[in-house]
Amino acid sequence: MAAINKTTETKASVIDFINSFVDNGQKKQDSLCLIELMKKWSGFEPKMWGPTIIGFGSYHYKYASGHEGDAMIIGFSPRKAEFSLYVLAAGNDDKKLLDKLGKYKKGKACIYFKKLSDLNLDALEKLSKATIKYINENHG
Repeated sequence: MAAINKTTETKASVIDFINSFVDNGQKKQDSLCLIELMKKWSGFEPKMWGPTIIGFGSYHYKYASGHEGDAMIIGFSPRKAEFSLYVLAAGNDDKKLLDKLGKYKKGKACIYFKKLSDLNLDALEKLSKATIKYINENHG
């Protein structure tokens, strides 16, 4: 039986999510700033993906195994402990940009950071746009 994607686009309000989920003033301000930046960089309106992820754009993927689905192109989640930033496409692990990004931890598929001021926004913009380009070229 094919696995069902846990993270799918929903009709939930992004602003309602921010106002109800994010209880830290700085994190709320950083979330609203990230929404504006990612909207500008991607050209897409923010949408909720699952209950806690804000995504921009979408694409369809299909693996050799036959598993397929839809995913956001870039996005983030203002988790309780830290932000999760989804701007790393497979094959787009640009070390030079990551070296310039600032204070963060890297997971398998995302970047974790505490506050937006810890990041170099120019490097984040380049990383986001490189991810968008990679996905458009490989998942057209």
